[in-house]
Amino acid sequence: MEARAQIKYALISPRKVKIVCDLVRGKDADVARAILSNIPNRAGELMVKLLKSAVANAENNFGMDPSKLYVAEVYGNPGPILKRMQPVSKGRGYRINKRTSHITIVLKEREA
Repeated sequence: MEARAQIKYALISPRKVKIVCDLVRGKDADVARAILSNIPNRAGELMVKLLKSAVANAENNFGMDPSKLYVAEVYGNPGPILKRMQPVSKGRGYRINKRTSHITIVLKEREA
């Protein structure tokens, strides 16, 4: 049995999210929360909220024990890109890509 939580269309690059995902993959939920709350990264702030939501889903919807939960899967996939233009000299325009991410955390219970 697994519990999951998702953030869709988060306005942060998937490349930045994947770096943070690698830090918590396979860790216990409490350890992962401690890691995410202490890294100086905006992806960490988003993923702390997401982890809390996944733990609440596991506890309330599936009756899992929060102390036995671990991060089984975590990934940040690219979402749609918001394309903007920055005016530059000679009437040209440079493109600015504002990348979005879909972040997913899957929690499972450790076997005794």
